[in-house]
Amino acid sequence: MPYVYMLRCGDGSYYVGSARDLERRLEQHYAGGGSEYTRHRMPVELVFAEEFDDIGSAYRREKQIQGWSRRKREALIAGDYGSLPGLSATARRRPSDE
Repeated sequence: MPYVYMLRCGDGSYYVGSARDLERRLEQHYAGGGSEYTRHRMPVELVFAEEFDDIGSAYRREKQIQGWSRRKREALIAGDYGSLPGLSATARRRPSDE
C-alpha cells in the first residue's frame, strides 16, 4: 500500500515523502541512500506515516504537507488534528471574531 511519511532528520528538520513500499523506502533512507536531502542530515527517524489506496493520493498529500509550516507538521505528528485548521496561513490572516 502507498504511504506518505515524515522523517525527523539529525539536524531537526523534517523530510516529507511518499512511497509504494514504505519499509523498503525507509531502509534506503536509513542506509543513507533515500534522498539527497536526508543523506546529508543523518540519522533520520520515522515520525509519521499515513496509508492510502493509491500512490496518486499519497503524492497529493505529500505535496500538501510539504507546504505546511513546521508548527503544523508537528501538530500532525502529535495527532493534534484539532489544531491543524488554526495553523494554516489563511486562518492566521482572518480578522478575529470578537
